Amino acid sequence: MSEVSKAPLSNLKVIDLSRILAGPLCAMLLGDLGADVIKVERPDRGDDTRAWGPPFAGGESAYFLHVNRNKRSLTLNLTEQAGRSILARLITSADVVIDNFKQGTLSKWGFDETWFEEEAPHVVRCTISGYGTTGPGAGIPGYDFITQAESGLMAITGESDGEPMKLGVAIVDYCAGLMATVSILAAIESRNQTGRGQSTEVALHDTGLQMLAAIASNHLISGQPAARFGNGHPNLVPYRTFEAADGIFALGIGNDTLFRAMCGIVGHPEWADDPRFARNQDRVVNREEIELLMEEVIITRDKADWIPLFRDAGIPCGHVNTVSEALSDPLAVARGVVTEIEHPTIGMMRTLGLPIRLEGSPAEIRRHPPLLGEHTEEILGELGYSSKDVARLRSDGEV
Repeated sequence: MSEVSKAPLSNLKVIDLSRILAGPLCAMLLGDLGADVIKVERPDRGDDTRAWGPPFAGGESAYFLHVNRNKRSLTLNLTEQAGRSILARLITSADVVIDNFKQGTLSKWGFDETWFEEEAPHVVRCTISGYGTTGPGAGIPGYDFITQAESGLMAITGESDGEPMKLGVAIVDYCAGLMATVSILAAIESRNQTGRGQSTEVALHDTGLQMLAAIASNHLISGQPAARFGNGHPNLVPYRTFEAADGIFALGIGNDTLFRAMCGIVGHPEWADDPRFARNQDRVVNREEIELLMEEVIITRDKADWIPLFRDAGIPCGHVNTVSEALSDPLAVARGVVTEIEHPTIGMMRTLGLPIRLEGSPAEIRRHPPLLGEHTEEILGELGYSSKDVARLRSDGEV
């Protein structure tokens, strides 16, 4: 690639010591942007998620495959000194180290603050944990599901008269991975200015609280408890799913102008002048009344009737798709959201494409999700180990 088209992070080397989701996602995104990512795994079974199935393909779990592209896999036995010596050489040759070990693990192995200060002051270190390194939760392992419960996210998800509900994906882990990526990019920019790396820290619990977003602000400003609204919105009405004659669709009325347009489309322009509904703040107070009136009208026609009418008026609306429908939707196909890559045991595999698009320095999928230890000899060779050295390390169970 030319200098103009080179991926933006192609000068970075990243050591991914993490497993499961948040850390591997962070490392994968850096790899998508061009970084050379080395995933360090246990020789016996590797990342836990390699076994998280079904479904499996070619001996690999779909879960592992979705978050580990653009990486090379090196197996290291970090419980032994030889493995830790290799890790030390890796770290000193790298720019970024990502880990989600239990608090104190790296220090126990000799990689404490003093070691980094003396041996690798240029390295940016990102630690992802459940509750951070300070406070009463320090050292307690973190899990997405538990964090969704503890952070209040479950309390605001689900039907108003139903039980608290988690999201269908590990959203806190995912967002923590995004936060970690941002923190690393910020630390790299700081290093560009100072020449020195630094530690960054992302906690699942902190992230979950941040994800409360406007709901947290509503509570902090008003002092009122947050509630569940099912598919409704706490601050906008009507903004939810509605059932047409042949199924449900999503409708979002974000301001009074759109509300007036909607009233005309459904044949009730008088609603827009009703003092109970004229302003959004009035509709929030009288949520049940206006939504019931709308339900009685919308159920009389099909989605295929309503959606074009609303869209022509500039009113946001859309089908409630299944995952299969969403991934095969013309919107997704046109954007290349699903792509194919070659894998050594699967053959051609379908996977999600890249969500980041840079015109001058494009991100790309350069590597398939690696087999366990697939690049061990290659990476050790780059560190100066001979084939004979690698064979001895294998026989000793060090790699």
